[in-house]
Parts: sequence; C-alpha cells; structure tokens
Amino acid sequence: MKWQRFLSIPIFAVLLLMGFVCYITVFIFIEDWVGLQSSAGSLNALVFTVLASLCLFSFSSCVLIDPGYATASYVPDVEDSGVSDQEAKTNVIQSRRCDKCSTYKPPRAHHCRVCRRCVLRMDHHCLWVNNCVGYWNYKAFFTLVFYTTIGSLYSTTIVITCAFQKDWEFGGSGSLKVFYVTCAVTMAALTLTLGTLLGWHVYLIIRNMTTIEYYEAIRTEWLARKSGQSYRHPYNLSVYKNITSVLGPNMMKWLWPVAVSHLKDGLVFPTPRDNS
Repeated sequence: MKWQRFLSIPIFAVLLLMGFVCYITVFIFIEDWVGLQSSAGSLNALVFTVLASLCLFSFSSCVLIDPGYATASYVPDVEDSGVSDQEAKTNVIQSRRCDKCSTYKPPRAHHCRVCRRCVLRMDHHCLWVNNCVGYWNYKAFFTLVFYTTIGSLYSTTIVITCAFQKDWEFGGSGSLKVFYVTCAVTMAALTLTLGTLLGWHVYLIIRNMTTIEYYEAIRTEWLARKSGQSYRHPYNLSVYKNITSVLGPNMMKWLWPVAVSHLKDGLVFPTPRDNS
C-alpha cells in the first residue's frame, strides 16, 4: 500500500522537522515578537500556517503519487527513429531494452535500483519522500521545494527580526541567547540549502531536463565538441513551453501540486523537430 511509504525514518525526520519549525515560529518567535493575540501576530501566524499546510500537502502528494513506470506491454516505435535498415531497427529496439527488469524503456525513462523498475522521465530517487521523482510526481516535488523554501525564508525572517527587537540587557539569559542564535543559524542554513535546490530545479525546468539528463548531457556535449559538433538537448523547446510541459498551461495552477491534467502517458515527448 502507498501509505506504507510513510513508515520510513527519513520521512519521520522530515515531519518532525516540519513540526519543530512550525512550533518555534508560531508559538515562540511570533508570540515573543508581537504576540499571537495582536492583529500582526495573528496575520503572521496565519500566513505561516498556510505555507506549512501547503508544504505538508505537497510532501504527502510527492510520497503517495507514483512517478510512473514502464510497462511490459510497451514496445518502442522504431518507425519514428529515422532508421530504415531492418538490422539497424533491431539494434535500436535492443538498445532500449532494460537488462535489469526486462522491459523496454520509453524515451527519458531510467531504471531505479531502489524501486527496481524503469521510471518514466526519472529525475532521481529521493530518500526523503521514500519514492522516485518522475513523470507524475515531479510537479509535486517541485512545489514541495518551492513552499519549503518560502516557508523557511519566512521563518528565518521572523526569528532574526525577533532577535533584533528583543531587549537582551534586561530580558535575556545566556541559554536564551544560545537558543536564539542556534535557531537563527539553523533556519538560515536550511533556507540556503532549500533555496539552492529550488534554483537548481528552476534551471532544469526552463531547459526541460531532468537531473539524470543534465549529467548525461555533460558527457554528450563534451563528445560533440571533441568531434567538432554542437549539442542541443533534444527536448528543449522554449522557456515557456518547457515550463508549461511540467507545470501546466494554466498559470493559476502552476503551484498546485496535484494539477497534472496536462500530462499524458509519459511515453512520448515533443521535440523541436516536431515543430519544424
């Protein structure tokens, strides 16, 4: 059952961290800063709670949604490969066959050693969601990183603002100072880490690449330059088309993790050659 994926120590650690950050942000720092009973305190608590709820929803979606797997019934279409010789067609078919799970791999699919299956448009296997990040749950993963980055930045701002406005000469013991500094440094480090991860996946989305394809492209590009040729990622359309292929055509739903009605079967992907 999919719910059994939550029975994982890394997932427990993520949920514990989320709960800890929510508690100290709302009930310690906002309370100490402006008070939860004030209008400013209530507003800040509401905004942060909404962000935390979106983080939790995106996280649950990423855990529960299957990334999409290659099925035994899939057979590659060699007619579209531009190969005319029968022996060459046979070689193309064999090159797309996975030796580990004995199924044919669709374009952009890769075999996951943890899941022991070929995953459609595989990005990576994520320990923290106990699931592969692939075709069907990549958007949920992206929104998870986005909301956690914004929430972490919001919490960091509140912690630092609270620390600066506090009268340490009259109301701050040594242990309280250590607590404030520890929380501020921890939240700043978390924000920096998540922000870097968010920037990385924004870069991948605007180029219509996965993490695996990025590292494959480094070698392919090097080989192309070595032979005096140029390399272009075969699925890089345009910035806008690349974004809508992942997040959808409706901008109002870009940050809703389960709005994936624009996705098809994950077996065929458009290329610039299709539009020429």
